[in-house]
Amino acid sequence: MSDPTDLLRQHHVPITAQRLAVLRAVSNRPHSTADIIAGDVRAEIGTISRQAVYNVLGVLTEKGLIRRIQPAGSSALYEDRVGDNHHHLICRSCGTTVDVDCAVGDTPCLTAASDSGFHIDEAEVLYWGTCPDCQKDDSNSERTRN
Repeated sequence: MSDPTDLLRQHHVPITAQRLAVLRAVSNRPHSTADIIAGDVRAEIGTISRQAVYNVLGVLTEKGLIRRIQPAGSSALYEDRVGDNHHHLICRSCGTTVDVDCAVGDTPCLTAASDSGFHIDEAEVLYWGTCPDCQKDDSNSERTRN
């Protein structure tokens, strides 16, 4: 991430200690929930309410400084990788979330079967699976049972 102070200035967002701390927390721990971000912010600047963290996340998302991801059945996740059309891979077992670049060349995810008259400029794709660590855990559990 660029310097958080410069980012806020460039996007005409008033600079506060809370906004700077939230930006740093999102940058340091991409794909984190608001509660995790709030804990990191409290560790950095002291007391801040959960509502204040949600308010800052809302402003930063609205201004395009961070991205909000809402996987089905999960709390919203926040990241500072913005401005590209990347996707996410989520582990069904532990919830680990990683970035996946969009396919190079044709962009089939942007070609809907029917666009219903919309001009499509972005697609959010979530891939679901089992991460390598959980695969190992499953394999070890299976061996232990046998």
